[in-house]
Amino acid sequence: MTAHALLSASGAARWMHCTGSPKLERDFPDTTSAYAKEGTLAHAICELKLRKFAVEPMGKATYTRRLSKLKKEPEYQKEMDGYTDDYLDRVKAIILAYPHKPHVACEQRVDFSAWVPGGFGTADCIVVGDDTLHIVDFKYGKGVEVEAHDNPQMRLYALGAAELYKMLWRIRTVRMTIIQPRLSNYSTDEMPYQDLLDWADKVVKPAAQEASGEQGRFEPGDWCRFCRAKQQCKARAEYFAAMAKDAEAHPDPRLMTPEDLGRYLKAAKLLKAWAEDMQEYGLTLCLDGQDVPGWKAVEGRGSRTFTDQEAAFKVLMDHGTDEAMLYNRVPLTLAQAEKVVGKKEFAALVGSYIDKKPGKPTLVPEADKRPAITNKPSAEQVFRPIDDEAIPF
Repeated sequence: MTAHALLSASGAARWMHCTGSPKLERDFPDTTSAYAKEGTLAHAICELKLRKFAVEPMGKATYTRRLSKLKKEPEYQKEMDGYTDDYLDRVKAIILAYPHKPHVACEQRVDFSAWVPGGFGTADCIVVGDDTLHIVDFKYGKGVEVEAHDNPQMRLYALGAAELYKMLWRIRTVRMTIIQPRLSNYSTDEMPYQDLLDWADKVVKPAAQEASGEQGRFEPGDWCRFCRAKQQCKARAEYFAAMAKDAEAHPDPRLMTPEDLGRYLKAAKLLKAWAEDMQEYGLTLCLDGQDVPGWKAVEGRGSRTFTDQEAAFKVLMDHGTDEAMLYNRVPLTLAQAEKVVGKKEFAALVGSYIDKKPGKPTLVPEADKRPAITNKPSAEQVFRPIDDEAIPF
């Protein structure tokens, strides 16, 4: 396995914190999910649309033929059209904001091996002109919201892109934008190029050297989420076992300070994810015939399905059941209809018929972008101005 495979840009948040994880992952297969295949197709559509606009002159017939080919893929869904259009519109705005016409590259290989042994990756979009380099990354997933601020993957791509173009442009400013349309998540981080270089020399290079060596350290945290070794990682198990023991000493949340509560709520979220990983790993071992003391695999609640629904319904109707009683005509939900029509077209056509009700209050981490709410009345609500005309004299 190559050094690049061990120290990828997408896994930088993990290996920079837990330098022992790359070597630990080597014995675990790298699987591809259905969601990853969806994302790959959406990226391909984004690339085609951006190439037509800014990179490669393309006739309508050529563009239509290439797009039609992509739409024949099994992972294609109509909603991809709207989300990839959103990506294109936002990249267009970035390009047009430059004082002079910038250079645009899409799906560009970038090399950051000056700081990470064997390090290279592929940037979705690079825009460079005047003294500014802009990296744009498209995220089709909606399971985890990804931020551009302090994002090591984006910074590594920026380092590689700057290495590629620094002989042609005198780069002073680096911008990094993440476009995650399915979560309406759009963020941009900006920093001086010199600060990026300082970060690379002082933070990335030492961590990469440690991670590519034989003696890495293990440091569990949020970054364990996508580690292939997370289910069997002993350091992670010991970390959460200690956390659980500490939580047992404070069983009643009413006796905690708000500061304690905030800390333990974060711990509980991590513990829940770890417990689910342990459950999944235990089931895998039991199904493989291994003994997990105190646990066993059993058959869950099954479901019934017709082997031939049409034939079964015919028998029922032949024995007196009215056909109308066997079928329900149920309209699609709002979300299902939006998915069929496409987000933009759906909003344009029936947006005036939609009433969005406020959601149920929920507790989230402080980093969440939504504004905080409270039942406590504000000063403006308590001390409302008195209408003189409403006071009887």
